[in-house]
Amino acid sequence: MYPLLFRHVLTRIDPESAHHLGMLAIRVMGTPPVSWAVRALTRPDPRLAVRALGVEFPTPFGIAAGFDKNVVGVRGLDALGFGHVEVGTLTAIPQPGNPAPRLFRLTADRALVNRMGFNNKGAAAAARRLARLRRGGAVVGVNIGKSRVVSVDDATADYVASARILSPLADYLAVNVSSPNTPGLRGLQAVETLRPLLSAVKEAAGETPLLVKIAPDLPDDEVEAVALLAVELGLAGLIATNTTISRDGLSSDPATIVGAGEGGLSGAPLKARSLAVLEIVRRAVPDPAFCVVSVGGVETAAEVQERLDAGATLVQGYSGFIYEGPFWARRLNRELAALRARR
Repeated sequence: MYPLLFRHVLTRIDPESAHHLGMLAIRVMGTPPVSWAVRALTRPDPRLAVRALGVEFPTPFGIAAGFDKNVVGVRGLDALGFGHVEVGTLTAIPQPGNPAPRLFRLTADRALVNRMGFNNKGAAAAARRLARLRRGGAVVGVNIGKSRVVSVDDATADYVASARILSPLADYLAVNVSSPNTPGLRGLQAVETLRPLLSAVKEAAGETPLLVKIAPDLPDDEVEAVALLAVELGLAGLIATNTTISRDGLSSDPATIVGAGEGGLSGAPLKARSLAVLEIVRRAVPDPAFCVVSVGGVETAAEVQERLDAGATLVQGYSGFIYEGPFWARRLNRELAALRARR
């Protein structure tokens, strides 16, 4: 039913408006007694549980950062069967993000283009919501980025400010230096720039596990260099990957692609590169104690298992949720359990 609803109804609604409507429904699903009924249908098979980052994840499959920017849908997403929710990207200073329209569907490619620009209500507001969630049991990662009004030269202090506020309330903290929608941000991925930034954030994060999120557009040698840097600095892991600025190999009408404009592309077209980056990271850092979160183009349980077989500790999705509907995580978890049973 959902594919028909998406094709004939939701595609007629502006993507960002549709997202807000969907989030309202998700928030309802996270409220008792609705959440009790939803959870009874979606609870993952206990055999899928994964121990990582000092936390028990009920399933390796979670929702990527960008979906719940302001920590308002965690309980609903948890009830729907996601094994963890990575909230954000959050910035130290509240910001509205880029002008709308800033979110676009490339339906023929099962993809999205976004140039949201870290729209969020700020780290302090998120911290208040996270404090209430600590009683709820969901596994929550917190993704932090640079405030737009802060210069690249002052980025470290800005990230540290967010880390100090948010790390005590997070199961893990993720440093986003790879979004294409904040000017100058991706330049922070250069090892010589990234080393002092990550060192300072790690100190601010204290005992909270710290990961860094990288772009798929990095050359292979730079992917390896960042992975080795993460090990050198004692980070808990790495998230691969963010969205891409590439538009290669798309099936959508060229006018539709041009109309979407600049921004990060997510969804099915990212599948091959995301998997390749995962493999590069794991060759560089084979130690299974180093947590690698694979995200980009995952749509099926077989693809989740492929990422796990390639060395991922955890797997995340986002665009597939838009195209597959609210019970996507439930289906993937059930199919993943069935795949495991047949091995």
